[in-house]
Amino acid sequence: MPLLRSFAISSVLIGLALAGHPAAAEMTGSLNINGATGLIDMPSGDAQDDATFAFSASVVGPVTRGTISFQITPRLSAVFRFQKWSDWNTLFPTESDTFDDRSMDLRYQLLQETRYLPSLTIGLQDFTGRGLLSSEYIAATKTVSDRAKLTAGVGWGRLGTYGGGTAPFGARPPLGTGDSGTPNSHQWFRGDAAAFGGIEYKINDRWTFKAEYSSDAYLLETEERGILERSSPYNFGLEYQKGPSARYGIYSMHGTEVGLVFHMILDPKKRATGGVTGASPMPVKLRPARSVDPEAYDGQWVEQATAGPILRDNLAKRLAIDGIVVQDIAYSSGSVQIRIRNNRIDAGAQAIGRTARALSHVMPASVQVFEIVPVVNGVGASKVTIRRSDLEELEFAADNASLLRSRISISDAGPLPDTAVGNDELYPKFSWSLKPALRISEPLRGDVGLRLSANYDVRPGLVLSGSIYKRLFGNADRSGDPSSSVLPHVRSDGSRYSRFGDPALERLTLAWYARPAKNIYSRVTLGYLERMHAGISGELLWKPVESSLALGVELNYSRQRDTDGGFGFGEYDYGIMTGHLSAYYDFGNGFVGKLDVGKYLAGDVGGTISVDRVFANGWRVGAFATLTDVSSADFGEGGFDKGVRFSIPINWALGQQTKGGFGSTLRPANGDGGARLEVDGRLYDSIRDYHSDALDRGWGRVWR
Repeated sequence: MPLLRSFAISSVLIGLALAGHPAAAEMTGSLNINGATGLIDMPSGDAQDDATFAFSASVVGPVTRGTISFQITPRLSAVFRFQKWSDWNTLFPTESDTFDDRSMDLRYQLLQETRYLPSLTIGLQDFTGRGLLSSEYIAATKTVSDRAKLTAGVGWGRLGTYGGGTAPFGARPPLGTGDSGTPNSHQWFRGDAAAFGGIEYKINDRWTFKAEYSSDAYLLETEERGILERSSPYNFGLEYQKGPSARYGIYSMHGTEVGLVFHMILDPKKRATGGVTGASPMPVKLRPARSVDPEAYDGQWVEQATAGPILRDNLAKRLAIDGIVVQDIAYSSGSVQIRIRNNRIDAGAQAIGRTARALSHVMPASVQVFEIVPVVNGVGASKVTIRRSDLEELEFAADNASLLRSRISISDAGPLPDTAVGNDELYPKFSWSLKPALRISEPLRGDVGLRLSANYDVRPGLVLSGSIYKRLFGNADRSGDPSSSVLPHVRSDGSRYSRFGDPALERLTLAWYARPAKNIYSRVTLGYLERMHAGISGELLWKPVESSLALGVELNYSRQRDTDGGFGFGEYDYGIMTGHLSAYYDFGNGFVGKLDVGKYLAGDVGGTISVDRVFANGWRVGAFATLTDVSSADFGEGGFDKGVRFSIPINWALGQQTKGGFGSTLRPANGDGGARLEVDGRLYDSIRDYHSDALDRGWGRVWR
């Protein structure tokens, strides 16, 4: 997002009188210019509401910050920050005019505010970066009235550089040349400690006044680089809340500078539009009582040769409204199995519910059992068994979703019945699209372009697909300079691919998906797998539908592609065999963990641990870290591969039925160590959408 570089402001002084009330209601925590929960520049003891996700952008004189923050749990939060200093060459004319740094924070709320006790938070700032912002703190915040709260704290490191002078836990050792990018635990809470504090006063529902005493002397900017003047530790500001998502701040900083901040505050648990628009669900069609119309329950209809195609086509017409495709149908006089492809609805439970309603309209009264099998990439993901009488009984019952869930079963999809009636018109099928695309290369850097994509479904489970990308504009690094990495340049030559591969063939693959045994899923992908590498990738996944645990194995052979985005390989002449053993576990409440162990693209061996929080509406936020046998010195800046990632579904923002989304992965540094192939269609994330853990998370939408 664009940032204003300069503006004029008149200092505003607001007098306020505080009347303390020990029983005052707690005020929701706000964010500071660093994108963390706090006052203006200082942290506070508050926390955001659980799952709050925020984008922040700020400018104070020559310092520009872009931040993503996430409240992982009600007490734990994390921050990823990109900071840029302009006028960096003020004292050193031979250096670049700008300098940037990426950093990560963690903070944990030890105490939540009560009637008599303040909220208390302990935090680590820039705990794995170059150490330019490195600090630790303990902060307490107490609400003293329905409009005001006070914060007091003590900081170390950068937050202990003004007004301190005591080192209660010993001297702070310097960072070594090999420490950059690794947790600087030997520094934590060491060195001089200094106090900070401030006040936040809510003038009304929109306007808030903040004042603070800062313990950050800004030594880097003032003494070392000479790019900023700091004449006062006092900062003052006004913040304006526009609706639930936007917050603006304007501040008097350091006695010499004016600061601006913008926060976009999002709640993944609540849709921005309040709901998803789309066709209303049809009501469940009630069968006549058997005593009134016994002939309706006669199962002789199964002997009609045309029954299958007629039922299939009638179902297809009803479900097409919701973007659901009928792939196969198999039936007897008392039960029916229908295999569906859900192309539009983001919640698996809602697709199941819409299919069950359609079956109640189409299937003869003798059919009591509905088996609904969602198909992903031509493979049955699970089987949801619903009794028709339960649908008829519970449609208008209180808490009908929970009651229906207690009566259904979710099991392995099993093989396609021999009696299934398919649709020859579904295969082969060609589709294509031309859409705008945003490709982020690093924080605050990326390109906007056009992506031409095409798919050719040869038969169930066999897909030929590809895409071409053409850049239109952007600020991604396109220098074309080769990396100085001592490792094979499997990722670090990204600027060369951006410069010379425009337009570029991103991907051209033939993928085969299958289900070789119960609870076992497979994938084989061959071709130009991603922008930098081509080859063959094979995967097996064991995932019982009601298990929180899944195990997988992947084996790949790849060759590095030429930077021109064409079909050649001669520029690098680099090929390698890689593979991983993977374990996945659903911890509940949307938290999914993953452990990968194996060999990476640069030939290094090690493991990756990741944790994602997945929401029922499609939001996904996570973090990961990879440690291999590559030394921090050989990896380069950052020490080891780590980062955060997020994915936001389009329907959350627009309220339209679609399964598309936008996401990105952000790293403090881009190195060659710990790099894996980027292969579309990996099994776990697609298959689990229709397993018990994921279906249960969104089961409330089964009647919608």
